[in-house]
Amino acid sequence: MALAIVAAVLSSIGAVIGTTVKGTRSIDQRLALTGAAETLLAQLPARNLLKSGTQYGELAGHRWRIDVAPLNVAAQEVTATSRFVPLAVSLLMQAPGGPAIQITTVRLVPRFSE
Repeated sequence: MALAIVAAVLSSIGAVIGTTVKGTRSIDQRLALTGAAETLLAQLPARNLLKSGTQYGELAGHRWRIDVAPLNVAAQEVTATSRFVPLAVSLLMQAPGGPAIQITTVRLVPRFSE
């Protein structure tokens, strides 16, 4: 009887350890993905050199795509007299194992650089 109880407890502990390892691996992947995304966003051109368009690439085994486009028509109309144009910068990054993140930010670009 005692052996059956010990076996049940050990199998429960094994399941908890397995779940913890899986969670830790998921966190490690997310941190690597986020770190690579931060590196890529930090390497964007200065705002006076940032242009609309799409770029693709790979960084540390992570595939990425950056789309830069005017924020939207309403924002363009509102800022018609502004010195700056808001550009939406959308980064999609996918890890080799499949998880992906998408980060969207806004950069103000001097109007004269268009």
